[in-house]
Amino acid sequence: MKMTRRNALKVASAAAIPMTRARAQGPLRLKLGIITDLSGPYADLSRPSLACAQQAVEDFGAAARGWGVEIVVGEHQNKADLAATIARQWFDQDRVDALLDVNTSATSLACVGIAREKNKPMMLSGPGTTALTGAQCSPNHVHWAWDTYVLSNTSGTAMVKQGGTNWYFIAPDYAFGRALAADGGAAVIKSGGKVAGSVFYPFPNTSDFSALLVQAQASGANVLALCNGGADMVGSIKQAREFGLDKTMRIISLLSYDTDIRAIGLEAAQGLMATQTYYWNLNDRTRAFNTRIMPKTPKLWPNMANAGLYSSTLHYLKAVADMGLPQAKSDGAAVIARMKAMPTDDDAFGPGKIREDGRKLHPAYLMEVKKPSESSGPYDVLKLVSTVPADQAWRPLSEGGCPLVKA
Repeated sequence: MKMTRRNALKVASAAAIPMTRARAQGPLRLKLGIITDLSGPYADLSRPSLACAQQAVEDFGAAARGWGVEIVVGEHQNKADLAATIARQWFDQDRVDALLDVNTSATSLACVGIAREKNKPMMLSGPGTTALTGAQCSPNHVHWAWDTYVLSNTSGTAMVKQGGTNWYFIAPDYAFGRALAADGGAAVIKSGGKVAGSVFYPFPNTSDFSALLVQAQASGANVLALCNGGADMVGSIKQAREFGLDKTMRIISLLSYDTDIRAIGLEAAQGLMATQTYYWNLNDRTRAFNTRIMPKTPKLWPNMANAGLYSSTLHYLKAVADMGLPQAKSDGAAVIARMKAMPTDDDAFGPGKIREDGRKLHPAYLMEVKKPSESSGPYDVLKLVSTVPADQAWRPLSEGGCPLVKA
């Protein structure tokens, strides 16, 4: 079926999934929404999101509390106007109480104003733009799992220290790609390196990266920095290896999910450096979370964005319970304020907190893709290189420009 705006809204409505059977009507019911990529370059990265939301509802114990919780899923086709149309219909007509994620930067920014206008709470784990906790921060949303600053700051600083001092960036031409390239360049320069050049390609309609890779190879840079994700990142890595760029340049992906690494394969991806804020095999708690959720998504284990959706949904439900469900349904900004006031803790990210600008704080991990000989199985793809504490990993509060932050 050709996906038009009307069809996308039909998909959104048809995807309503009852999480628990309500024991009562009215104030004991919640309807939550996820707007995501179901068929484009980020589809595989996004598919475990629903399972993560389901797991959060189960771990919270909604059924035992007598809450009826529904989750609806909508397809945005990586179009900001379509994401906004879905969000507005959900809030105005379908009585959706909160958005659990809108998974790309451009689409999330399109929905921020709508959530504020309708006074609905919005949690974001899929997008990367730091504008969400900067100029576009809002009392109605929080930004959870990662952003372009933490990826660039962790990976860029480490790579320069290892001798990768001359960088060339390839990025998709939209908010996320430009932000990641800008943050990456700033981190490199701050660490004493330099940027040889950058190139931006049309998104989401690019699959041949050969011309861009030739430009990178000719630049004289010794680091190729890829600022894309999903199918674009997988294609870029594979083509870079085919062109032999790994012989003269260190290749770094500023956004690599373990999902991507499995798609590339360890033979081609080995040695690739990447920053993660969650990985299933980090510690006993992450392994416990992964064990619980595997039956719901056995082939696509959660990546850091999916785990962020689990974590933010669980914390949202805790805040709703703390306030009382009727009050929470009536005031989204109050829910977000309560989430900021409460410390966070879950098996995916451990203990943490949410700053006044809406930035969720937790450690970041510099990781390296394993060699085939180091892996014990298809999901064992990353090894920990170093841990960056939360107070060092994220953009300083004073540098964001969020109007909610008092000087």
